[in-house]
Amino acid sequence: MTTPGKNQPLRLGYLALTDAAPIAVASELGLFGQFGLEVELSREVGWATIREKIIYGELEAAHAPAPMLWSTRMGIDSAACKVLTALVFNLHGSALTLSSRLWKSGVRTDLEIRDEARRRSGERKLTFGVVFGHSSHSVLLRAWLTRIGLNPDRDVRIVVVPPAQMVRNLAAGTIDGFCSGEPYSTLAVQNGHGWIHAWASALLPEWPEKVLMVTERFAFENQARHLALVAALAEACRWCDKAENRAELVSILSRQEWVAQSPDTLLPALEGVIACGNGRIEVVPDFLSFHRHNANVPTQARAQLIQKALSDARLIGQAEKDLPHRIFREDIYRQALSFSPHELASP
Repeated sequence: MTTPGKNQPLRLGYLALTDAAPIAVASELGLFGQFGLEVELSREVGWATIREKIIYGELEAAHAPAPMLWSTRMGIDSAACKVLTALVFNLHGSALTLSSRLWKSGVRTDLEIRDEARRRSGERKLTFGVVFGHSSHSVLLRAWLTRIGLNPDRDVRIVVVPPAQMVRNLAAGTIDGFCSGEPYSTLAVQNGHGWIHAWASALLPEWPEKVLMVTERFAFENQARHLALVAALAEACRWCDKAENRAELVSILSRQEWVAQSPDTLLPALEGVIACGNGRIEVVPDFLSFHRHNANVPTQARAQLIQKALSDARLIGQAEKDLPHRIFREDIYRQALSFSPHELASP
């Protein structure tokens, strides 16, 4: 494991998703520099890559699904690593999208989906994509399946698909639906391959979606730079949530190095006016919150919510009761809010 020297750039990983907006904004508007940081950005292809690069020291920090911190800390499907977060990037922002084939065959309501899943047993099970086994999307999908009367481990098939490949797989018929962050649900609707059935803010209210993941070692051995990073990204989150900045935000995200999608594809999630497909428009003001509702605070209530949801979904076994306190560090977040760049110059 390598840790950068004081004068080396911090390596920060992200995926090309709408909720990576604070990272894009902090870079494009010079916020990292204002807080005394030099940051080297690394665009990754999937969450497993993010996790491995954090564990083995190829990244100091990363944009990550909040539940990933639990699986990484507990060593589920990876080496165990003590990770934590002092910043929530956003609440909500993901959606459950189903294939146009289901709609055209008359499978549209929860009841009809349940009956279709039961009919398609054996090798023809309904198949759903999630972006990572221990992600908000996996929790959301499993919660919805359970709510409509299906056993996620028996009645359907759940597979991991990188976000950027979701629409392609939906169009090819290898999956019947997916749960992913934006802009991929909107892209599926616009391309005629799918329709949005539900979204996170309705299924899991107040859900912390993405967080800034770092190792304990980095946070405590590089305290000033960690606080500076949290402070810069918290400021970027505030900027992202202001309506007057939306046009500039869309312009930034549409660039090739960020999400590389058209403004028409990016705007729905940011405006909260969701074209679900088949003529249905939903106004969802809290579809994606970067700063509103105290979104950035890694509270114990939010950590407890995640741990309970992971347990209810049978994605983790017995977890230590103090694990939420060790993973969600509101104390560090509060310290970062009063951070001064002059602290980086201190010996």
